[in-house]
Amino acid sequence: MDMEEILNETCSANQLQKFEKQYNKELNDGYVYSKTQFEYGTGLVLSRYPADIKKGLVLLEDLMAKHPEGNRDYLYYLVIGNARIKNYLLATKFLNVFKEIEPANSQIKALEKVIRKKMDRDAMIGLAYTSGAALVLAGIIGGAMALVKK
Repeated sequence: MDMEEILNETCSANQLQKFEKQYNKELNDGYVYSKTQFEYGTGLVLSRYPADIKKGLVLLEDLMAKHPEGNRDYLYYLVIGNARIKNYLLATKFLNVFKEIEPANSQIKALEKVIRKKMDRDAMIGLAYTSGAALVLAGIIGGAMALVKK
């Protein structure tokens, strides 16, 4: 599976529901195991919905703060989640932290290329929208000035 596919991978609704049920059960019991929080967090990160992804990122950041032994796995999904919601600045930040831990990791290098490509594409789309809006505005102003001269 290439990195582009990984960024588009989703968690099934049934699987996510299973993770959520276990997470809520442990939460109600007063202690959530890191494995449960990780499964639920990664399931949310792989959701189709940006609100779920953001919730998953919060859970993973919490794990990273409380359980540094899992940082590698947490960082990976923090990169994926932030890239999925187009928060490329934060995705790149977590990518750089991951590269400090494992500088030779080929999967992270490939993921970085995909994220940079998406950043460039989104920047070009933004530029096209801005240019288009400027042309429309110039046309409106030009039309208005032509009417005023008559």
